[in-house]
Amino acid sequence: MKVRIPTPLRSYTAGRAEVEASGATVGEVLEHLDRQYPGIRFRMVDEQGRVRPHMKVFVDDEAVRDLEASVSDAHEVTIMQALSGG
Repeated sequence: MKVRIPTPLRSYTAGRAEVEASGATVGEVLEHLDRQYPGIRFRMVDEQGRVRPHMKVFVDDEAVRDLEASVSDAHEVTIMQALSGG
């Protein structure tokens, strides 16, 4: 399935905004991404296995926080990262 990568994480994907990954759940998709792009999952998921507060994961147009949420190849996953500063 297609996975959209936010600009701050594109250093892991050699600048690619869209990559391919597979899995039956959001967590499996993120694990597959990490096998292809080592270190990217840690930027999205904390040590307790939860999506980090500043990260948003969308399956199609629906925001999900549960890594056990089901996905299929027909879905599109979009990862977004909140920016802060001042």
